[in-house]
Amino acid sequence: MKKVLNLCLIVENGKILLGMKKRGFGAGRWNGFGGKVEECESIEESAKREMLEESEVEVQNLEERGEIEFTFFDTGNVLEVHIFKILSYAGVPKETEEMKPQWFEIIDIPFHQMWPDDVYWMPIFLKDKKFKGKITFKDENTIISHNLEVLD
Repeated sequence: MKKVLNLCLIVENGKILLGMKKRGFGAGRWNGFGGKVEECESIEESAKREMLEESEVEVQNLEERGEIEFTFFDTGNVLEVHIFKILSYAGVPKETEEMKPQWFEIIDIPFHQMWPDDVYWMPIFLKDKKFKGKITFKDENTIISHNLEVLD
């Protein structure tokens, strides 16, 4: 069964905002902010809601930059993740029960403490390119295959 999710990232002044996931799926990893799309809500609405819930940042404008289908062989889970760049927002990122936000210099992104797929798609995202792809995991730490296509 496929789940639709969103992932939001803020990039400004040579820095990227990541959050340390404190509980649930992906706990202990630095990641963007996001989660499941609820019934009766668009992907964009869910992205704004998740960003507010996880960082207390109110998204004013966002743009979808990527879509990746993740398959996990060990669980059979298939995740369709829509990746957004936050173009404008209000508020200062704050720690919540879910995430601990922190700004990182682009050159210091902690890939060794992130999902192993981030090293493949994030450089495309950081070049402001749109992309689409599929990434297959054996388990949460092992990638079997990856295929990403730059769209523009």
